[in-house]
Amino acid sequence: MGFSTVPCNEFVEVLASKAPVPGGGGASALVGAVGTALGNMVGSLTVGKKKYADVEAEMWELKGKADVLQKELLTLIERDAEVFEPLSRAYGMPRETEEEKAEKARVMEIVLKEACSVPMEIMEKCCEALDLIVEFAAKGSALAISDAGVGAVFCKAALQGASLNVYINTKSMKNREYAEELNQKADAMLEKYTKIADEVFESVLGRLK
Repeated sequence: MGFSTVPCNEFVEVLASKAPVPGGGGASALVGAVGTALGNMVGSLTVGKKKYADVEAEMWELKGKADVLQKELLTLIERDAEVFEPLSRAYGMPRETEEEKAEKARVMEIVLKEACSVPMEIMEKCCEALDLIVEFAAKGSALAISDAGVGAVFCKAALQGASLNVYINTKSMKNREYAEELNQKADAMLEKYTKIADEVFESVLGRLK
């Protein structure tokens, strides 16, 4: 569908409609990409400045990593829409007979696992982005410090948003061992990286006020 390439107004309009995609997962991926780009912006405003010559090489390295993450998160907008379609179809499968019930259960386990994979990846990318933003905020141009703070807030929101898309799918899984394994991974990312994002925000706020 090309949700990552449509104009902002179109994306928002489709998001507000009753169309099944994009939803919270795709929106989280977009917000994560925007947050990553804001960190990258700090790097862009730092390189080439004499005052920050000692961190120039590091800024270029951070920017390179941010470039990759931005693209990956935008790709995940599309992937999230792709994995939701078979899940949506599976929910609508008949379950009148025992055979139909068994087939629906079999298919549901497959598509739920696939549907979980994308928000898990969005979470992982947001964690990577927050690691970069910590460095951009600490070493980048003081003139762009607010952008690093906004980037941290956005990546935190995307991380939390994607987690809800993990949990809603693991909740429906019959394989509880696998579901709990995914939940624990998501829990660990939330616990570590929401704190990191909050620390960046508080640090930036303290420098601005």
